[in-house]
Amino acid sequence: MKKFRKILLTLVVLGLLGSVLFLYWPVYQRSVPAAGNDKPVDVVLIGGGIMSVTLATYLQELEPSWNIQLYERRDGVAEESSDGWNNAGTGHSGFAELNYTPQLPDGSIETKRAVDIAEQFEISRQFWSHQVREGRLQQPSDFINPTPHMSFVWGDDNIAYLRKRRDALVKNPLFYGMEYSEDPAQIGKWAPLLMEGRDPKQKVAATYMPIGTDVNFGVITRQLTLSLQRSANFQLHLGNEVTALRQNGDKTWNVTVKNLKSDTESTVKSRFVFIGAGGAALKLLQLSGIPEARDYAGFPVGGQFLAFQAPAIASRHGVKAYGQAETGSPPMSVPHLDARKLDGKPVVLFGPFALFSTKFLKYGSWFDLYSSVTHDNLGEMVSVGGENLDLVKYLLSQAQLNDDDRHAELRKYYPSAKREDWKLVTAGQRVQIIKRDPVMGPVLQFGTEIVADKDHTLAALLGASPGASTSPPIMLDLLAKAFPAQMAAGWQAQLRKIIPSYGRHLNDSAQLTNEIRAMTSQTLRLPYLEVPVGGGVVPQATVPQQALPNAKAKENADLQAL
Repeated sequence: MKKFRKILLTLVVLGLLGSVLFLYWPVYQRSVPAAGNDKPVDVVLIGGGIMSVTLATYLQELEPSWNIQLYERRDGVAEESSDGWNNAGTGHSGFAELNYTPQLPDGSIETKRAVDIAEQFEISRQFWSHQVREGRLQQPSDFINPTPHMSFVWGDDNIAYLRKRRDALVKNPLFYGMEYSEDPAQIGKWAPLLMEGRDPKQKVAATYMPIGTDVNFGVITRQLTLSLQRSANFQLHLGNEVTALRQNGDKTWNVTVKNLKSDTESTVKSRFVFIGAGGAALKLLQLSGIPEARDYAGFPVGGQFLAFQAPAIASRHGVKAYGQAETGSPPMSVPHLDARKLDGKPVVLFGPFALFSTKFLKYGSWFDLYSSVTHDNLGEMVSVGGENLDLVKYLLSQAQLNDDDRHAELRKYYPSAKREDWKLVTAGQRVQIIKRDPVMGPVLQFGTEIVADKDHTLAALLGASPGASTSPPIMLDLLAKAFPAQMAAGWQAQLRKIIPSYGRHLNDSAQLTNEIRAMTSQTLRLPYLEVPVGGGVVPQATVPQQALPNAKAKENADLQAL
């Protein structure tokens, strides 16, 4: 018996010692190669997704002489969450996403977040319009297409909520033109697949916004990367993974990179580092050792979609129809029957279905979650887990779904769907932020957040939705946070040429909304609704007919269909 107790005690001590070593690992910094450049490069970007490439595009225009190095572990850019198949492709404008407009205890509808996101997407449209005019992006139909946004609900309570939501939103210029209907015939005209085969006794309601868009962020990322590479001051390094970040005494950074093909490491010295590596950003931020990194942890959530690629189905659904999320589910799990244009062809996706994985990236490691746990964030993770039991239950229930269960969920939105018409596809990983708030304590935070050091030498982007669709305004915020001196010295004036509304809010002025949307709609070949300055009836969507500069005079088939 004594021998058993001794063995048990030894195992407990070893377990505790192992836990301490795990939480405080590494206990020392391993040696890395010395920097190969005496003169620091200006910027190192980590991650070849839309965030890094958008930031590089800004910087190349603001400071053409700066040397910019981008490192990506994959063999191509936009292969993780920026790829068209790995996200919903929604030009997030708050038109359809019901989680952006919660109903308050007094019964009113909170519209602030929806308006803020709509404002941000208008900045994205201006940024992409500028890149089209400058020749950095090619034909707009390659990456952005008119796709009306719908919200679709059933049940008396949800219908009452949706009606109030529409009435609250249309008071804002950015949401002018949103239609509402409880008529099954009208909803069937907007989206036939939603209504065919549905029980005629079921009460339904929908809103319809004709100026919504579908965006292929992978195409944007790849085209902007090709444009960046025309400059000798930009270098793209594929198949290279950042393994260490060390700050020097002069506040520059030594960035150690492993070439995954040759299995060799090298180090580059840089004045500024941006960590835009999607799910991997948290671990890289922790590698930097900056004090700000101690306030964060991450929780990964994957997603799967049911994909319809047959033209007979995909050609009959031309909208993004969003529903109500299940209680406790994350925003990325809002169900939607989603019209996409991928690989040049129409596709319909339904989902997403949550997929629990300990990976932080689709092509990551199963140890990503465990290796991100430290003595700084363990308590926060445990606390948040206890306070979000609905989310835990939701993820557990999703893990138990089979194809019959998924098909049953699909039929709530596409009643006549057949099992043989779809296949299950896995989308990208998202890492939700767990943040230590000075007032509220640890909280599970949805959305994105910029984390920067006090010296303005390193910044990272954490989080997910709305993500890619608001990458230009997010990177504008990063410029202000990380380069305050340059912004004050002249960047702001240059940015107004890229973003004409810079410093102003479209929603404050119907006239400004008309001015900016007319410009971006013409450049991007998108539908346009003029907001009446002095009131008036809801007009029909119109399509600007002028041809793009240096483009063939060819009408966009999607615009004609709309």
